[in-house]
Formats: sequence, C-alpha cells, structure tokens
Amino acid sequence: MMPEKETTLGDLIRFPRGHQPDLTDGTAVRAVAERTDTSEHGPQSAEAGESGAQLEVRADTLPVKWERVPAVLAGTTKKAAEVADVAWPVVKTAGKATVRHGYYLAAGAFDTLSALYGRWTGRDIDAQIAAAQAAGEHGIAADLMRQRIESRKLLLERIQVWGKFLVRLPAVIAGLAGVVLAITLVTAVVAQIRPGGAGFAEVWDGLFSALETGFEFVAWAASWAPWAALTVAVGVLLKGYNARRRRTDAPEWMLADRDSAGHGQEVVVTADGIVRALKGLGIPALNRAFKDGWVPQFDLSPTREGQGLFKGYRARFSLPDGVPASMVADKRAVLAHNLHRAEIEVWPTDYGKVKGGRRGFIDLYVADAGVMEQPTPQYPLLHDGLADVFSGVPVGINQRGEELTFPLVGANVGVGGQPGQGKSNMMRVIFLGAALDPLAELRIHVFAGNGDFDQYSPRLSLYDKGADSGHVERAVEHLRELYAEIERREARLAGLGAKKLTRQLAEQHADLRPLIVGFSECHEMFSSDAASEEVDLEGNVVRGPKLGKEAAELAVQIVKRGRKTGIVTLYDTQSSRAKAIPSELVEQLGINACFYVKSWRNNDGFLGDGSFAAGIRATDLRFNIDRGTCVVTGISEELFEMLRTYYIEVDDDRGWDAATDVIARAMHAVDPRTPVNGDRPTAEPEQRDLLADLDTVLGAEPVSAAKAAKALVAQYGSAYHRDGKPLTGTQLVDELAERGVTVPSTGNKYPVDPVTVRNKLAAQGACHDTATTDDTTEAS
Repeated sequence: MMPEKETTLGDLIRFPRGHQPDLTDGTAVRAVAERTDTSEHGPQSAEAGESGAQLEVRADTLPVKWERVPAVLAGTTKKAAEVADVAWPVVKTAGKATVRHGYYLAAGAFDTLSALYGRWTGRDIDAQIAAAQAAGEHGIAADLMRQRIESRKLLLERIQVWGKFLVRLPAVIAGLAGVVLAITLVTAVVAQIRPGGAGFAEVWDGLFSALETGFEFVAWAASWAPWAALTVAVGVLLKGYNARRRRTDAPEWMLADRDSAGHGQEVVVTADGIVRALKGLGIPALNRAFKDGWVPQFDLSPTREGQGLFKGYRARFSLPDGVPASMVADKRAVLAHNLHRAEIEVWPTDYGKVKGGRRGFIDLYVADAGVMEQPTPQYPLLHDGLADVFSGVPVGINQRGEELTFPLVGANVGVGGQPGQGKSNMMRVIFLGAALDPLAELRIHVFAGNGDFDQYSPRLSLYDKGADSGHVERAVEHLRELYAEIERREARLAGLGAKKLTRQLAEQHADLRPLIVGFSECHEMFSSDAASEEVDLEGNVVRGPKLGKEAAELAVQIVKRGRKTGIVTLYDTQSSRAKAIPSELVEQLGINACFYVKSWRNNDGFLGDGSFAAGIRATDLRFNIDRGTCVVTGISEELFEMLRTYYIEVDDDRGWDAATDVIARAMHAVDPRTPVNGDRPTAEPEQRDLLADLDTVLGAEPVSAAKAAKALVAQYGSAYHRDGKPLTGTQLVDELAERGVTVPSTGNKYPVDPVTVRNKLAAQGACHDTATTDDTTEAS
C-alpha cells in the first residue's frame, strides 16, 4: 500500500482567532505560527508565536475541536479571509455612520422640541438667568428677569387675545352669514323685479355655486395639509440634524475613526467645545471657578466668518474673576490643541481693549484647520488697476481671506521683525501700491547696499542707498527738510481754510501732493554716533549733536505734525531696541506691523507696550515657516489682524522683478506735475527782513550771535534754515555784515546789540520813505 500523500494548507493562511487549521491525521504540516489563546497552546506555543517562527505541528497533539479542512478548500478559505479583511472595515464604517447619523437626527429633533418648549415656557431665559447669577453678572441677571416677566406678560396677553377671538368667532361667522344672505336676498328680489334680469332662483343658485367652489377649495387644501406638515417637519428635523452634527459631541464609539483620532476633516467649534477646551487649560483660578459652578457668558456664540478657503469661527465670552485674558493667551498652545487646531490658527485677545468691547471678556478667533497653509492670492494690481493712498493701498489678506489695505495719508507705518521674514517685501508692496497713485510723490532711503528698490527708481523723486555715514547725514538733512515742509504746508492749508489735506485739494494744488517717504533698515540711521560739524566764529570745528539722536527727534516731530499735511513716513528695522527705533516713534505710528520675533520685549518694542499682555503676539509666529505673515495693528476695528502679505515675485538667477512692469504702468499713469525719477523739487526759502525779525526777537540787552540765531529759528522756522540746517551764529554775523551791521567779537561771544539793529532798521526805513517821496514828486 502506497504511503499517504502529505497534504498542506499552503505556506501562509490566516484564520480567525479562536479557530485552528485542520490537519490530516498522522500528517505533519508547516504553517506560520500566529499568536492565539495561550491557554490552548501552552507557553511553548505562545512563545513561538511571538517570535514568528515556523512550527511543525502534529495532529495527535492538537485539540479535538479542530475540524478537517480539505486541501481543495484551502484556496477558498484564503480568499474568504481576504474578502473578510476588506469587507469588515467597510461594514464597520457603514454601521457607525448609520448609527451616528440616526443619533444626530433623533438628538436634533429633541433639541428642536426642547428649544420650542423652552421658548414657550420661558425656561431658556431661566437657564440664562441661572448662568448669569453663577457668573456673578447680577446686572445681566436682573435684565433677563425683567425680560422674563415681560415675556410672560406678553404670553398672557396673546392667550387672552386668542381666547377672545375664539369666543367671538361664532358670532362673527353668523353675522357674516347673515350679511351675505341679506345681500343675496335683496339682489334676488331686484333681479326678479327688473325686466330682463336674472331670476330669483338664479341668484340663489349663483350663491350656492360660489359656496360649493369654496368648499371644494378648502377640501383640496386640506388634502395637501399632511404633505405641507410633513415638509415642515422634515425641515425642522434637518435643521436639528445639522445643528447636532456640527456639535460633534456624539459618543466616542459612534465617531468615524478619523474623527475619534482627532484629525482628518474639520472639527466644528461650538460653545460646548470652547468650555471643554477652557477646562483643560490647567489655569488654577479658572479650574476653581468651574468647580464653583461658574460658566462663561457668551456675548457672541461661535459664528462663522471669512470667505472662500479662509474661514473660521469667532466667539466672545466672559472670564471669571482672577483670570485676565493674558492668562488664556499664555496658554494658547494648549487651547489650540484642545480645539484640534495648530497654534497659529487660534488667537485669543482681550475684548475689553477693542473699541466698543467689554471688560472681562475674551475675543477668540479659531481659523479652519490648514487655513494658514493656503497660498496667498496674487497681488491684485499686478496687471491692471490704480491705487489711492488716501483710502488705502492693498497689502495682503487676513486669516478670514479679507483684503487688507493701508490708508497711508494720516497714518505713518513701522515694520519690524527678524531678518528674512518679509519686512522688505512688505515695504515693496506698500510702495508699489503708492506708485500706482498718480498724485503720490515717493522717496526712499535704504541704509544698505541691496537692490530691493532698484526697479522702483523711475517712479521715485529721491532714491538713496548705502550704510555709510554720508548717507545718514543726507537722510537727517532730508528729515530737516520734511519738517520745514510740514510748516509750509500747515500755513498753506490754513490759507485755503482747510484743516487737513484731502484728495481733492491735492488734485487742485501741485505743491500739496501726498509725500510718501520710506526709511528701510532705519536702525542704521537712528543708531548712528556720527555728528554734524560746524565752524564757529573763530574758525574752530564744533561737533553738533549726534545724527542718530537728531534723526530720532525729527522723526517723532514729523509723525506728530505731518499727519494732516499729507507727509507720510515709513520705517522698517530688524531691531526693536530703543537705539534702533525710538520707542516714542513706535507709540506715535498709526500702523505697526511685526513679523516673527523671539521675545515679548521685541514684540512690544515693535507693536507698543502692553501688546503681548493683550494677546497681540508675533512671538507665536513660526520662524521661516510663517515667512510673509505678520501681526498688524491700526488698520481695522479689530485689536489686531494676522496679515499675510502679497508677494512681489523676483528671480535672482535671471535678475527679474515683477515690479518692473507695474512701475512701467505707473509711469504712464502718473500726473505730469508729480515729481519722479530724481526730480525732487527744492523749496525756495521764504524771503524775510532780517533786521525786522531781529527787532522782534531781541529784547533790550545784547545777546550772543548764537542765541540770536536760535531765537530766529525758533520764531520763524525754516525761513532761517541755510542749506537745510538751522541758521548758526557765524552765518548770522556774516548776514548782518552784508546789511551794514558790524558785530564785535567781545569775549568771543559776538554780541548782537538790539540798539544797533534798530538804528539800522530805522535808517533803512527813513531811506525808504525818502525814496518813496522822491518817486511821488517825479510822478507829479
């Protein structure tokens, strides 16, 4: 008899746990060991299963419950196992989805009915009263109680009205029926009497026919009533279903795998979700408040905001005593985690610091997941269109996808942040928009040797770059000129009867065009230790004040006074130290922008003191990841905006700059009277009578020439500037000598004698009077 042929089940067959492979009696087979119940296999089997080794198993050592699987079915069994592996996740997901959506439908219907019942009985207001009392908002609770009383009174009044209506309804119907019958009777009698008219019976037939038609219409409408009621019911159910689905608070076992894992599709932000997120922040004072029964009062429940791909939720809610908004802002990373968002997508700020906001409340904006990863749209004026520096030039979009503009006239700009994060690009975007305003004159100082604005030069009336002390001196001189220009414009506007520059005035008067001046890498100017040098009356070189200090003083004064005259200054820097950009200047700027910085000191150095505590934090941006994104204040009613700047593309390899074509278009659109291409107008100095002005500023005693010169500058401003600098004592002595007044060098002070000045002035007046008399005589 031939030996029985060895039968195998294949090299790799997986069986459901709790079942064992069938073996032919007396035949050894090899199978891949799979870890199963160690109580059946014993320690040796379990150990072998963990190692993944192959075991040789004999039939006489296996449990009796294993049944024989014929070799011919081995392939079918394997296919069935594979199908089960594929089908089970589908069945599981479909089952979960069916149960979950059924739960949403039932729970939504319950919520809707509960809301209707609560509104009808006033229990919704009762819940709000309880919440306000628990939060210590007794004033709000009192207002709600008054509202509750008024609601009940209104409800009773409505019930009374309906009761009276139902009581009177039969009488009203009887009266109408009597009127109709009377009218019909009169009509029928008249018709009967009138020759050739309708008969008496025909009038009544018409009435009955009309009534029959009315009854048929009522019956038809009643037949559709169930369908109308069903439509309303379905609408109510769908509303409740959607509301419950957005809450995403179904039991964990119902949720889809991706939802229960906390990632995947968008997680909806709800009031309940915010409360749960707050409970998980780990703030002791907040935890105690929750333990004592406090619940936040929502001034604004989570509401959708934004457009296109850039959407999110905004909510405003109260905080308990001892928990300022800064505490929640400090826990921003945890809050974002609890709301299933990235840290950059969650912004809690102090609502009390917003115009019209409420103290003790927090303003929370939660962007949709992934919003900050969306690409910024193309610069809107890249191919066509013009801009207006009065209403605002486009700079970028916020987290809600809304375009943000900078109104330049009336608001000076400061831009700060770490190197390479987008400061220069923002300045390029701002100036590109300003270049597309035909009325705007543009000037730029770049305290570096880069070519960021080289393509802008045709449109600039001044373009100076370099980090040398000579450039710093030229920039300070330019600031002096700007300050003098402000004085001139103030007088000009006053003469026109205007309080500030408007676009209409700028169009009518070429000398009042908006003047936009940028100082890029301004820390090189403000931190300069170089000093101007002057020669005194004895020929000695005297060092003046440090240029950096003078630049800081002038910049602050220009920002303070230039706002109404159309003179706008912009500054960008990578350092927030007081020596790099004066803190007083930062406080006076209308628009502050800050890219990524490392510390709260840097943050407040660019955005102003207290910004970090209020939740305005550029420290939460990610270095290099959020390049081009900055925190901006002063451009909207929001406490701040998260601005993603447009990008003006460049290709360094090819030397190509997208701004080139825009500037070319701007050159075609610019007003002919607007200075461009280095053609900066030089204001003619005001001609004044030196002796008459000295007569005004001098007293009875002689003063030094230096003090007399300072008095003239203080009194008459730029009229006594020479080459862009204030008049010096030496220059005053020389100009007096030209007018025949000699100033002695007594004690090297060169005192100016008011008596001598006034005598000379009187002599000039006498000569003028004599000349006038002679001219009159000759004319006679």
